[in-house]
Amino acid sequence: MPTLLVTGAAGFIGSFVSQRFLSEGWRVVGLDGMTDYYDVTLKEARLAKLRLSPDFRDIIGMVETPGLLMSIMEEERPDVVIHLAAQAGVRYSIDNPRAYLEGNIIGTFELLEAARAYPPKHMLLASTSSAYGANTQMPYRETDRADHQMSFYAATKKSTESMAHSYAHLFNLPVTMFRFFTVYGPWGRPDMALFKFTRAIFEDKPIDVYNFGDMKRDFTYIDDLVEGIRLLVDVVPERCADVPAGDSLSPVAPYRVVNIGNNNAVQLTEFIAAIEAATGREAIQNLMPMQAGDVPATWADASLLKSLTGYAPRTSVREGVQSFVDWYRSYYAL
Repeated sequence: MPTLLVTGAAGFIGSFVSQRFLSEGWRVVGLDGMTDYYDVTLKEARLAKLRLSPDFRDIIGMVETPGLLMSIMEEERPDVVIHLAAQAGVRYSIDNPRAYLEGNIIGTFELLEAARAYPPKHMLLASTSSAYGANTQMPYRETDRADHQMSFYAATKKSTESMAHSYAHLFNLPVTMFRFFTVYGPWGRPDMALFKFTRAIFEDKPIDVYNFGDMKRDFTYIDDLVEGIRLLVDVVPERCADVPAGDSLSPVAPYRVVNIGNNNAVQLTEFIAAIEAATGREAIQNLMPMQAGDVPATWADASLLKSLTGYAPRTSVREGVQSFVDWYRSYYAL
């Protein structure tokens, strides 16, 4: 039975990833800090589902705790590591940047040091579409330069990419970095637009619509994201001096960056319309200017994912939003 270590296992993405590997007969070790950035009871409910499996071991602890990941890696010797633990959120990074320094940069350093001592067959680390920063050429390609991050959150995630590359080069650690694009779906994060908008609509409260609605996002449904992650686990990067065209593989390290997105930029107004259709209610919109650190659009070129795995995300926003609203009604007994 292969062993997988998932950091952030009680999180939105981490819980789905853990469940997927458990369903395939893996043993999963899940680490989570259970921080109160958002409703901890939601994290506890996700964790309770995972604990139903005898092949799941959960550990409560912060990734940045000195030596914690080292001890876990020494004891468990995982075949694969999927690093999803992070302080998320663009806007919160303006008010509380230290949480991002500690959780994202120091936490990733602790993991890399542990992997250096006890190397897994493949490490897969979450980055973000925000790493593309001020880029205006779309869709975003992994081979595009990403030098001008617009928030401290994005800066910390881009830093983890550079850190992971250096360890891949120095210690021959195979690393795949994911750049996620606005992930949504059932059990999602309450700080994300879909959750906030749905809650406000059901409570007859206004929703804050930034940049006066002139925003585009490449919304990626959770099942599509997990499928992409699962397939990429088996695509282990290797050193290659002659990198194929369009591939982000490093010429000096077993390291690659891969977008996981829906390959489709959706207008925010269309997204809100999908929520209105799913809830059967009309949103009260509070139109506002752009927030600091935000970008007007994201759009993934997902062709590298498809060339590596044969898979392309395909869930439409209408389908995905309906699934979330159905879950929301059930979870909150509306």
